[in-house]
Parts: sequence; C-alpha cells; structure tokens
Amino acid sequence: MTVKFPEGFLWGGATAANQFEGAYQEGGKGLNLADVLPGGKENRLKLLSSTGFNFEIDKSKYHYPNHDGIDFYHRYKEDIALFAEMGFKTFRMSIAWSRIFPNGDELEPNEEGLAFYDRVFDELAKYNIEPLVTISHYETPLHLIKEYGGWRNRKLVEFFERYVTVLLNRYKDKVKYWLTFNEINGATHMPLFGLGFSPENEETRLQDSFQGLHHQFVASARAVQLGHEIIPGSQIGCMLIYAPVYSFDSDPENVLYAQQEARIFNNFCGDVHVRGAYPSFIDRYLRENNINIEMEDGDLKLIKEGTVDFISFSYYMSRTDKKNKTPEEIGQGNLIGGVKNPFLKASDWGWEIDPVGLRTALNELYGRYQVPLFVVENGLGAYDKVEEDGSITDDYRINYLREHIRAMGEAVDDGVELMGYTAWGCIDLVSASSGEMSKRYGFIYVDKHDDGSGTLDRSRKKSFFWYKNVIDTNGEEL
Repeated sequence: MTVKFPEGFLWGGATAANQFEGAYQEGGKGLNLADVLPGGKENRLKLLSSTGFNFEIDKSKYHYPNHDGIDFYHRYKEDIALFAEMGFKTFRMSIAWSRIFPNGDELEPNEEGLAFYDRVFDELAKYNIEPLVTISHYETPLHLIKEYGGWRNRKLVEFFERYVTVLLNRYKDKVKYWLTFNEINGATHMPLFGLGFSPENEETRLQDSFQGLHHQFVASARAVQLGHEIIPGSQIGCMLIYAPVYSFDSDPENVLYAQQEARIFNNFCGDVHVRGAYPSFIDRYLRENNINIEMEDGDLKLIKEGTVDFISFSYYMSRTDKKNKTPEEIGQGNLIGGVKNPFLKASDWGWEIDPVGLRTALNELYGRYQVPLFVVENGLGAYDKVEEDGSITDDYRINYLREHIRAMGEAVDDGVELMGYTAWGCIDLVSASSGEMSKRYGFIYVDKHDDGSGTLDRSRKKSFFWYKNVIDTNGEEL
C-alpha cells in the first residue's frame, strides 16, 4: 500500500528527561521521583514507598540508572545532530520540574536549569527541529511528594502554575507545542508515577487518585490559559495512554464490561480535557466506589475555559477483557490488565503487539472529539544484539514500526486529522517500567547496560537508516 501523510507532518522521536538526561544533581537540580527509583525488574515502586521515599540513601545495595541516564545533559549536541541526520521535524522531550524548581515550592526558579534548556532549544533550532515539550512527565519533585503528599494536595496546583508561568515566559520564542501531564489517565493505575503518592489500600487509592486527577485537571486548564495568553498561536495538548478495549467474546455482558472499562480508562480524562466537563458516565462510577471529589468554586468554570487544542497519546497495546475472569486468567493480559488475546503475539516483555489497534484508537479518538491528534509514543522494547562488526540488525523493530505507521496511514485515509508521530525512545534510554537499559527502543544504540557499565558511545542501528527514509519520503516508502 502507498501511505500518504499530510504536508508538514511532524515526524520525530520522543524521550523524557528523567530517563535519559542524567546529571541528576548538577546545575542546581533537586531530586525528583525518578532519582530515587532503583533499577531492576523487581517492584521498584513498592520498594520505594516502603522506605518513605528515602531509598536513595542505600546506594551500596541498589543501582539508580536514572542518575546518569545516557548523559544527554552533556551530550545533547551529539544526540541532536543524530536526530537531525534522521531528518526529525520535531523532538518530544520533557523538562525536569526539579531542574527549574529544585524543591518545587520555591518562589524563584533555578537559572542554571533554565539556561540548560535554552541551550537545548537553540541546538534544535539550528537544525529546524520543532520542540514538543511535556511539562510534567513522571518528574514530580521529591520534596513535593514527601512534604505535601503529591497531587492529593491542592497546593501543587499553585506550585505547578508558578512553574508553568516561568517556562512559558522563558521559552515563548522557542517552543510552540506543549503537553501538560504525561499519560494523565494512567494515574489511577500508577498513582506514584502520575500523582506522586503511594496508596495505602484499594479504597484510598481510588479516592486519592481521583482527587489528585481533579487537581491536575485544574492545573492543566490553567496551563492552557496561560499558554494562549503568553504565547499567541501556541498549541497546548493533553497526553493520554490509549488502549482500545476489546470484549473477550460476543457475550453481551463482556461487551458491556469492555465498553465500561474503555470509558473509564480511555474517555474520562479526554472528555475533561477536550470537552471541558466531567462526563455523565463518571457520576455512577464515583458513587459506586464511594469517591467524593472536593472542588473549589470556579474549578468547573476554569476546566470549561481551559480546554486543549489537540490530543496526544501513547499507543503500545490494546486490551482484551471479560467481566468474570478465572484465577488463571487474572494477570495474563498486558501491562494495563485484561486477559490474553489469542490472536496477538507479544514482545519480550509481554506487551501484546496490535498495529490494527492503533488505527482503531485513532478512529475512536477522532470520532469522539474531532480535534487534531498526535501519536507521541509508540515503539518496541526489545533486546538488541551488537554484532562483531558493531552493527545492530533490528529488523524486528523495523517490522513493528512499519505496521504501526501503515495503520496510521489507514487512519488518515479514514479521515483522521493527524499532526505527527514521535517514536518512543528514539535513542536508547532507561525503561520507566523496569529501570533497565536492556529494554531498548531506540534507533540509536547507547553502550550502557543494566548494571550501569558501558562507554555511553552512540551508534546507528539498522532502523536508524530505515526511519530516515520514512521521514525523507513522508511515509510513502515503508
């Protein structure tokens, strides 16, 4: 098939500061959540919360890969040159909140942190690469977690507004595209990542998560308003993790269950961000789960007035589910739950691979909201083998990306308005889910390993040249 993408389509790659920047205590930066997460496959979030967020004190026992990342902080010129060689039109990155406000609650920002991002944006501009900046990407300052309890506390709205105001004023001539909160709808599943708190039990998890989400809705809406005021013509988007939910079979009970799960996971946050109101279906869910969201006067008006300009989202997998799962079926699905789909293969990390699901996601989102869409995360985490001659033949990654880009092309042909595509982990970085380097996504190989060893040298994988050709032909040659 011939895939045709719009003129000016924003091809590029995506990263997060906490997973690749390194320099975790340089330039006046304070500690954030990621800095105290150890590496390894064990449940890092439970280990962290069990110590009262003081895990970083025991460095003799645990390795912290985020401390060094892949040292983008010192090697950004080299890395941006490689992105430019691939022909990137855009680069999605995040700003580390604690690099700007080390504790998160200061009145004045850290100039060294601001100056670092000035240099990064200037380097991107040199190659005509448009920055796409995530304001908060799992990088809550540790002080705000320990002192205030994370986003459960209304005070974080005030701190976030101060942070956003500084960013928008400082970079108003350098950044046009902004995202507020990374994968905001994943907060109820992973509240420590998204909301900066560790739930005590299931009941408090839901109550605190939805309260924290409300505070983020208010903060996001205010960020949109500020963005439009300070940077005329700017585009401010939300960011969701999206996974179509399939019914396990045609049993009406399972079909209804899948629909209900999709509404809560996929639609709730999107409705608030784009439509500017809590959807009617959420009322029953809140009531049946004894969730009471405290709101201040003016919150709903602000949310209504601060709707986003576009939706960005990550897509890695679909989800298959049923109402009554057997004990054997529980935990057999993907990262986000459900049951095993017999029609899909899975990655080395058990994430089911479903390119058609991306076309489904795009059509569902556009059909519901009729606003521009942006796929800002998609990719395959896999083990890469370096051959004796230094080459890396990652055909598995090329095949994965090819099928997903083709699915995007089909969605465009279906009538979806798609702004761009940034492949996740365009350069190898630390995995957020497992803290590993061996779970690689990049077009660029970084010589760093799970134990922290390696030279940090960069090299081009086979997929590097393949993706360059995709960009050069605007997706017509896959």
